[in-house]
Amino acid sequence: GATGQLAREMLDRAHPGVEITALSRAEVDLTDPDAIARAIGEAGETDLVLNAAAYTAVDRAESEPDLAYAVNAWAPGAMARACQARGLPLLHIGDATGRALVAAGHRQVGLLGTRFTMEQDFLHRHLREGFGIETVSPEAADRELVHRVIFQELCRGVFSDDSRQAYLRVVQHLADQGCEAVILGCTEIGLLLPPGTPAAVPLYDTTVLHARDGVRWILGDNLEST
Repeated sequence: GATGQLAREMLDRAHPGVEITALSRAEVDLTDPDAIARAIGEAGETDLVLNAAAYTAVDRAESEPDLAYAVNAWAPGAMARACQARGLPLLHIGDATGRALVAAGHRQVGLLGTRFTMEQDFLHRHLREGFGIETVSPEAADRELVHRVIFQELCRGVFSDDSRQAYLRVVQHLADQGCEAVILGCTEIGLLLPPGTPAAVPLYDTTVLHARDGVRWILGDNLEST
């Protein structure tokens, strides 16, 4: 993701003593797991891998679901496997979320996100197998609403009170099914339901949790102890 906004900002602000090798999609095909494995495996002396790549073409995501899913879901998985093979640390968003939920004593939680996140098994399985947490996705009509608002409104900078109230109703539906908390599993949802939003159950923003774990890791905290 060397040419994207996040990578450019990091490169501009990097400490002079930190050497960063930035690779663009022209250099690494993110739809090819073998290419990702080679890039990380042949990177030389490396302490950390930062994934700043993403499919962000909101207007085309619905018509190119396979490409969007490959870049945003399968590519990070390939990076994780390559990092594991090299013994490099991986700060997984699912681990950050799981630790927070376990610390709060939650064992059954709802999950909001894109259709892919709610319907595919990758985050459900990660939390179940790694932390003993059962995740519940909304019913079909609520999943469609959550997904539509993300792509047609939130990704376009539209944050309406009508959509906020609709999301809170989905949270209430999950609470009615026995969920003790709800995961906000998409970056933009936290902009619609920011910290302090009154809801039927506690809300856990994966973006915030992931960022906090990143800071704690940089500061030398032992994340596994929490």
